Amino acid sequence: MDPKDIYRTAKIMIDLHGEDAPVKAALKADRCLGNGDLEGVAVWESVIRAIDELSATKGAQSLH
Repeated sequence: MDPKDIYRTAKIMIDLHGEDAPVKAALKADRCLGNGDLEGVAVWESVIRAIDELSATKGAQSLH
């Protein structure tokens, strides 16, 4: 998946689920794993990392 798509998906997950976004993404990764979709797992793990990055950036901005 294209990095832009990863970050778009992360942003959508944050907008929809707020602080629960990493948990929701992890559940999707688990679902992929349960279905044997290792590529899907890798994509959702990338989304989780992007959520963490975007959340950290957002938190740092709110301190200013």
